[in-house]
Amino acid sequence: MKTLLIVGGSKGIGNSILKNLAPTHKIINISRTEPDFKHQNIIHFGLNVLEDQLPDIEQLDSIIYCPGSINLKPLKRLKIEDFTNDFNINVIGAVKVIQHYLNVLKNGNKPSILLFSTVAAKLGMPFHASVAASKSAVEGLTKSLGAEFAPTIRVNAIAPTVTDTELASKLLRNEKMVENMKERHPLKKYLAPNEVAEMAAFLISDKAASISGQIFQMDCGIVSFKI
Repeated sequence: MKTLLIVGGSKGIGNSILKNLAPTHKIINISRTEPDFKHQNIIHFGLNVLEDQLPDIEQLDSIIYCPGSINLKPLKRLKIEDFTNDFNINVIGAVKVIQHYLNVLKNGNKPSILLFSTVAAKLGMPFHASVAASKSAVEGLTKSLGAEFAPTIRVNAIAPTVTDTELASKLLRNEKMVENMKERHPLKKYLAPNEVAEMAAFLISDKAASISGQIFQMDCGIVSFKI
């Protein structure tokens, strides 16, 4: 049974990944709040990765870093602090976690790292300047670390479109917005968290042993197609 570190497993996509993988993996979860899901294979540490000391872990096979932000404002309303905060959450937090556990991870069983980007890093979207900038940095980090850590540690990222989570609730707050969001996507849908969790499970598994440095667009066609 492999041991995973999930950062941000209490909510949203991270919580779906935690629920998906708990029956078959030992999971160490780090998040500020405790997950609402209990399982004998889950150990929780309540802390803020940007501010608090990270716990020592003796064995580790994968890191899944889930924290993200959806800070949508026109550029003139964005403060430098907004860019700094988004970069810290999405990039610096991931770097801190990876640096802290790198030596342990290197000794893992076919180790891997999974990060999260967004379709907004590829598709120009109004009001996404801050989040797109930080997630584009995540994609660069994914490719750079994938090259640096090869052949020992695989590094990949998932770039989801709008996903039905608390983080995206402002974009899906009424029936009209839900229907408009579906209509924007060529597949006439947006993502459910469990769909992303299934992709995450595949990418950290031995089935993905030949995949590294890749950004997987789970876009429901919005980036890939012009229809």
